[in-house]
Amino acid sequence: MRNVAALVTSTSVRTLILGMDPAGRIVWYDRNAQEMLDPPGGALLGISLGDLVVGGAAGTPLSDLLDAGRSGREATAVLTLRTQHSDPIDAVVTVQAIDGYDGPSALAIVRIPPASTERFLDPALMRHGLLDDTFRQIGATLDLDQMARGLIDIVVAHFSNVASLHVQESLVADEAPAQQQDGPRMLRLAVASDDHDPGWEVTFPIGEVVRHQPGTIYDQCIDTGKPVPKASDGQADHVAESWMRPPAAGLLSGACKLLLPLNARGATLGYIVCTRKRGSRPFDAYDTEIGMEFASRAAILLDNARLYNRERATALTLQRSLLPTGLSAPSSVEVRHRYLPGNQLIEVGGDWYESIALPGARVALVVGDVAGHGVRAAVTMGRLRAAIQTLAMLELPPAESLQQLNELMQKIGEREPHFATCAFAIYDAVTGSLEVASAGHLPPLLVAPKGRSEFLDVSPAPPLGIGEGPISSRTFEISDGSLFVLYTDGLVESRGRDIDDGLQRLQSVFGPGSAREPIEALEKAALADVSSDRHRDDVALLIARLARVHRSRQACWTLPGDLTSARKARQLVIKPLKKWKLGAFVPMTQLLASELVTNAIRYAEGPVTLRLICDDTLICEVADSSPALPRLWDAAGDDERGRGLQIVSRLSHRWGSRRTPTGKVVWCEQQIPHPEPEGTLPRVRWNVSSGSGNDHAIF
Repeated sequence: MRNVAALVTSTSVRTLILGMDPAGRIVWYDRNAQEMLDPPGGALLGISLGDLVVGGAAGTPLSDLLDAGRSGREATAVLTLRTQHSDPIDAVVTVQAIDGYDGPSALAIVRIPPASTERFLDPALMRHGLLDDTFRQIGATLDLDQMARGLIDIVVAHFSNVASLHVQESLVADEAPAQQQDGPRMLRLAVASDDHDPGWEVTFPIGEVVRHQPGTIYDQCIDTGKPVPKASDGQADHVAESWMRPPAAGLLSGACKLLLPLNARGATLGYIVCTRKRGSRPFDAYDTEIGMEFASRAAILLDNARLYNRERATALTLQRSLLPTGLSAPSSVEVRHRYLPGNQLIEVGGDWYESIALPGARVALVVGDVAGHGVRAAVTMGRLRAAIQTLAMLELPPAESLQQLNELMQKIGEREPHFATCAFAIYDAVTGSLEVASAGHLPPLLVAPKGRSEFLDVSPAPPLGIGEGPISSRTFEISDGSLFVLYTDGLVESRGRDIDDGLQRLQSVFGPGSAREPIEALEKAALADVSSDRHRDDVALLIARLARVHRSRQACWTLPGDLTSARKARQLVIKPLKKWKLGAFVPMTQLLASELVTNAIRYAEGPVTLRLICDDTLICEVADSSPALPRLWDAAGDDERGRGLQIVSRLSHRWGSRRTPTGKVVWCEQQIPHPEPEGTLPRVRWNVSSGSGNDHAIF
């Protein structure tokens, strides 16, 4: 059965009016009703509306209409009515209650579509239906699929019995339409028919990609960019055979076609196939003129949608490529993040976050905000993120890392003024210390496991790219299970809310006991009001539950500064490795520890410290009092020195060094096969209120 929208949008629809009493009997009618309807006995007066309906008054739609009229409401339904000059026909019937005077208590407004032989006769009606008001409605969307369906519905309502819209596949694939040697690949976006026969969509499915053979009317339309009419040639068996779709023979038998090209920006984006069934008036030159005017406007709308979708896809690809796809941290640290764009149309901005696992069971936690919105801010953000990744691998402290970022922003600002704020923290999961530095950023929030939350007092330097003053940092001792919250100003500030109120609200979310709640629940609570704010800024939120690596997974020794310490180191590493069920790592670790200790004693003074850490990797560290960082030598054949670090470099997964307040640390890592061997010590677990008991994961 045809739906309401398809019936009432026909340009040649005929409207009949019937007056009814509370019982649903006809007490008044207009002249058209007497000519069109076929009542029992030939008289309309006194009969029930149900007497005109095929199937009688038992149908639910009719009962709903009569109930609505009696209760003073308005209702609409599709009823199949008896007519004088044709078979029963579907009509849209609207019942409206009438009050205030004697006579009918309700009006039944009946809209009857014309017979197929009466459609498409008046060019003025077709032009009006195709070109007036309809584009204003269709132009409100930029979704290609929705727009295609809307355009095809217009064509079917006013111009042809069946229509389908095809575009070049490259149009949807965000590529410029291009001619190919074997013809373009065409994607069918929409199909519609006035009788809603599902056979059309089954035979010519939406989403199908086809390539037309040279010399066909479809290839001719794309190649020339001009309309191509196709008169009826009776049977359509040859079409069904060439398409290898038998149902097409019955659907297209006796039908005529008109292909309307969709031309925009000097290219043919696709075409609309208009089909009139047997018995309808064939397409003529005036139809072609009207159809081309419609197709020209439709092509502009489709091209605008294509450009919007391509730009949006480019912006989203840029944003997704710039934001981290995965956060890393030591096994004892749980990290969650959330990013919300400030503008749903642009969906890109300058806010970012980072969680970068560092050697020695440490992690860098970073949140920043580039001033401005859109692609320009996102590009600058991408530059800063790339620099942060590099600085983190150099193992620079937070203050020095921000100093380097400040110099980078000043160089960027020579061409295009920009500035950014950033909070940079490094947590050591072995010692439990947290070093924090800030450049113009809002203070981080620290939530104690059993105490209250507090904003850390970190002296903020000017934003990156503005000042040249020194950037300092502070170090805090962190209790296991504490929450560390980094955020951008979009979370706590908006047009309708002062920043102090936003900070108080954020602190209230992380109240007493919140450190033991699931981080996902805390994220939702923190973003509850922000998500509904249409005038918000971009929001980046990073929450980390901090905990030290368990002492049972660490081993540390202080060795004297003489060469006999290398032999002692080889003996010391055996016991902890066997305790951790890593006996297979003993020979390799002995060699690595021996080389690192020997190198430290040879180039530094005083005792050295050897430390083993069993986390996601097996870490071996040697600390000494010399600030000079080692480097690889290309030792010659007769050199007695310079091969120790080469051995470490070749045998370990990775190695490196970093300065400390008292000297330096040289380290190396060995990968532990996963899944972990049976009997390996379990990771630290926190009994969060959800009761899941899952290991801390990184998202």
